Amino acid sequence: MELRSKKYDDSADDIKSLDFAAPHYLSGPLRVVDSEGVPASPGDLLAVEICNLGPLPGDEWGYTGTFEREHGGGFLTDHFPSARKAIWYFEGIYTHSPQIPGVRFPGLTHPGIVGTAPSAELLNIWNQRERELVEAGHESLNLCHVLHQRPLASLPTSHNCLLGKMQEGTAEWEKIANEAARTIPGRENEGNCDIKNLSRGSKVYLPVFVEGANLSTGDMHFSQGDGEVSFCGAIEMSGFLELKCEIIRGGMKEYLTPVGPTPLHVNPIFEIGPVELRFSEWLVFEGISVDESGKQHFLDASVTYKRAVLNAIEYLSRFGYSKEQVYILLSCCPCEGRISGIVDAHNAVATLAIPTAIFDQVSCNSPNTLSSGHHIC
Repeated sequence: MELRSKKYDDSADDIKSLDFAAPHYLSGPLRVVDSEGVPASPGDLLAVEICNLGPLPGDEWGYTGTFEREHGGGFLTDHFPSARKAIWYFEGIYTHSPQIPGVRFPGLTHPGIVGTAPSAELLNIWNQRERELVEAGHESLNLCHVLHQRPLASLPTSHNCLLGKMQEGTAEWEKIANEAARTIPGRENEGNCDIKNLSRGSKVYLPVFVEGANLSTGDMHFSQGDGEVSFCGAIEMSGFLELKCEIIRGGMKEYLTPVGPTPLHVNPIFEIGPVELRFSEWLVFEGISVDESGKQHFLDASVTYKRAVLNAIEYLSRFGYSKEQVYILLSCCPCEGRISGIVDAHNAVATLAIPTAIFDQVSCNSPNTLSSGHHIC
């Protein structure tokens, strides 16, 4: 998720009043051609290597937040319904926040979004299935009684639509605005998958659906925990990104296996680069498919991961941190989420591993605030 804030302003008012209809500003679309000037074609595979990336020079700071429940909320919005924000300052590869004292960790910097453009056929598939989800309503989904983040999907709308250099208000602009997919979820084209391991040296293989591929990227993160659970939950920053692209002719059919009713129902694959964070000691929290009311769910990985995150929050809040602080920290620190078991009916098992080295001191000796104006100690 992306929102530009102010470097020294830890008020959450900007997040609280965010218009959810315009979340991402992207660089692109980039038309990709080979060395002979021949563009990528539908059915090709685009190998995109992340050569270099980082914060913009002179802009070495970022922020993490969680949305107001009425403006989208987050993974735990039923527990944390109010907007919160923490400002992070970068010192080389490390970061710290005055709103969450006693914590310092290195960041695995990455783009939250990288993806190709959909064809008209694939765009219609997206819009149809997402519209059906919205029309069915949250009462049709049992999981919505446990996970309260809304809306269920962000459908095309002309409100706050970003269409590059197109003239707003024209008939063509209106037509495209009411068809164009919003960038919030990841889809078959990759898009906003928020995978923290797509860092320097990584290579992602993207399906090509239109001539030239129309590659776009953005949503730069200094650091993120697996799941980005608070939604605006990585350390969002202004950044630069250097990419190298290679076209693999006919690569979709050769390397990507469709799982769905059409050849378009594919998902990208990627190679993790050689740059990684190294920690030797971890504290690991488990979760199972039982929600907070004690209700049993059947092999539900979302409920399971929610339990693991809640268990971590409850434990770490014993050491001087507020639960809001821990929630935001787990969203942006380099923690590792895993689905440990998905076959042993009736409980799935998820784990959340937190590197203990990120805690410089687990104490809270002076008043500090977490973007709401209230004291945390």
